[in-house]
Amino acid sequence: MEENNKKKIVYSGVKAMPFVIGNETFEKLGTIGTSHNLLVYLTTVFNMNRMNATNVLNIFNGSANLATLLGAYLCDTYFGRYKTLGFASIASFLGMLFLTMTAVIPSLHPPHCATGENCVGATTGQLAFLLGGLAFLIIGAGGIRPCNLAFGADQFDPETESGKRGISSFFNWYYFTLTFAIMISVTLVVYIQTDVSWGIGLAIPAFFMFLSCALFFLGTKLYVMVKPQGSPLVSVVQVMVAAFKKRGLELPEKPSLSLFDHVPHQSINSKFPHSDQFRCLDKAAIITNDDKINPEGSAANPWKLSPVQHVEQVKCVIRVFPIWISGVFYTISMVTTGNYVVFQALQSNRSLGGTNFKIPAASYTIFSMLAMTIWIPVYDRIVVPKLRKMTGKENGITVLQKLGIGMGLNIIALVVFGLVEQRRRVLALTKSSLEVDPHRGVISSFSAMWLILPLVLSGLSEAFAMISLVEFYYKQFPENMRSIGGAFLFCGMAVSSYLSSFLQSVVDKMSRNSKSGSWLNEDLNKARLDYFYYVIACLQFANLFYFLVCSKWYRYRESISTSTDESIDEIKSEISLV
Repeated sequence: MEENNKKKIVYSGVKAMPFVIGNETFEKLGTIGTSHNLLVYLTTVFNMNRMNATNVLNIFNGSANLATLLGAYLCDTYFGRYKTLGFASIASFLGMLFLTMTAVIPSLHPPHCATGENCVGATTGQLAFLLGGLAFLIIGAGGIRPCNLAFGADQFDPETESGKRGISSFFNWYYFTLTFAIMISVTLVVYIQTDVSWGIGLAIPAFFMFLSCALFFLGTKLYVMVKPQGSPLVSVVQVMVAAFKKRGLELPEKPSLSLFDHVPHQSINSKFPHSDQFRCLDKAAIITNDDKINPEGSAANPWKLSPVQHVEQVKCVIRVFPIWISGVFYTISMVTTGNYVVFQALQSNRSLGGTNFKIPAASYTIFSMLAMTIWIPVYDRIVVPKLRKMTGKENGITVLQKLGIGMGLNIIALVVFGLVEQRRRVLALTKSSLEVDPHRGVISSFSAMWLILPLVLSGLSEAFAMISLVEFYYKQFPENMRSIGGAFLFCGMAVSSYLSSFLQSVVDKMSRNSKSGSWLNEDLNKARLDYFYYVIACLQFANLFYFLVCSKWYRYRESISTSTDESIDEIKSEISLV
C-alpha cells in the first residue's frame, strides 16, 4: 500500500523551480538590501546614535538567524513546508510594508536632523511601529530561510537518477540566483535608498516581496507537499532517555536481527540500515519483558523502547554535528573579510582609471559575488559532467570533497588578503601616499583593484563550501527533519558572527601592548591587519585538518549499508581528492 501511494506522487521537478526560486529571489531582493542598509536608515531617518543603531541591527540579524530553528521546528512538526513558506512570505511583505510606511509617512519618523542641530529622537509610538516591521521580517526570515531550499528539493523524485541530478543541480542554481539577487540588492536598491529617496528605496523591495508572495502561491497546483508527522525532536529525546534507562543491558550479538524494528506506514523517512557507530544508543531498541507492544506493532511506551529507525535517525543527527562545527569556523573568515575589505578599500586608491570617479568602498564585495555567479553555472554544466565520467559519482565528487576544496581555497584567499594589505600599508607609510583623510588617515596610492584577486578566491571558496553545506544538511538529515537541517546553516552563521566579534576583541586587547599598537587600529596604516589575516588563515588551516579527520570518520547516510572495506576505500579516495 505504501509503495502504491508513493507511485501516485507526481513530481513537477523543473516546472516548479520558477515559482520556488522566484519566491526566494524576490524575497532576497526585498529584504537583504534593506537589512544591509538598516544601520544608515536608523541613524539618518530615526536619528539614533551609532551605538543604539548597532545594537538594534545586531539583535535583528541574530534574531532572524536564530528564528530559523523555531520556524523549522514548527514546519516539521505542525504546518509543513508549504504553509510555513506561505505564512512567512506574507509576514515578510508586511514587514517591508511597515518599514516603507515609516519612511513615507512623516508622523511615523522623527523630523529630519541636519548636521549641528539638536536631533529629536523617535517617540515610543514611532519606535513601536518600526520594531513591529522588524518583527514581521524576523518571522518571515524564520520561516523562509530553513524551508525554501528543502521545499524546492521536495519537488524532485529522490528515487530516480534524473531526480537525484535535479536535486544537486537545484542546489547550485538556488545559490546562483540567491547571489545574483543579493548583488542587485546591495548595489541598486541601496543606492536608491541612500542617494534618491528612502520612501522609493523601501517601496521597491516591498513590491519585490509582493511579487515573491504572488509567485509562490501561483505555483500551488504544481507543488509536492510533504505532510508533517509530529515533532521529530521528541523522538530524538525519547531515544536518549530509553538508551539511558537501559544502559546496563548488554547488546545482542546480531543487533540488526534482534532489535525492535517497527516502521509506521505513514512514515516519510527512507529506511536506515543498521550502523555500528554509537552502539550505546542501540540499547534503546532492546526489547525486555517489561516492554509492551501495541496491536499495530508500535511501542506502548516510546520513552522505554524506541524502534531501530529512530535510533539510526539520532545517529544521523549526531554525525552531522562535527561537520557543522567545522562549517561554523569556516564562516568566521567570511564575516571578518566582509567587514575589513571595506576598510581596506577606504584607505586605498579607488579611482577608476585616470578619472575622478571613485568606486564606492562597499561595492568591492560585488567581485566576490561575481566570481560565484560566473563559476556556479560553469561548474554545474561543464565541470560536473566531466568529473562524473572520471569518478563515476553522480555529482562528480562527494559533498564533503567539495567542502574541503572550498576550505582550502579560503586559506589561500586569506593569505592573499594579508599580502595585499601589507603592500597597501607600505605604500601608505612612504611618500607614495595619495592624500590624507581627516577621519581615516593617509590614503595609500595602492590601487584598490588589487583586492579583486583575494575577493575572487573568496567567492570561489564560498561557491564550493557554502553550497556543499546546504546540500550536506539537506541530504544527511532524515526526511522529517530537513527544515531543521536547513536551519543549521543560519544558526551556524549566527554563531560565526558572535565568534568573529569575540576573536576581534581578543586580538585587539592582546595586541595593544605591542610596539606598533593594536593590530586592529581604526587607522589601518597604524594597524597590522595583515597579521590578523594570517592569524585567521592559521585558524582555518587547523579547521581544515579537523575537517579532514571528521570526514574520514563520517559515514554518509547513503553508504551506511556498505561493507567496512568499501567505506574505508571511499574515505581514502575522498581525502586524496580534497
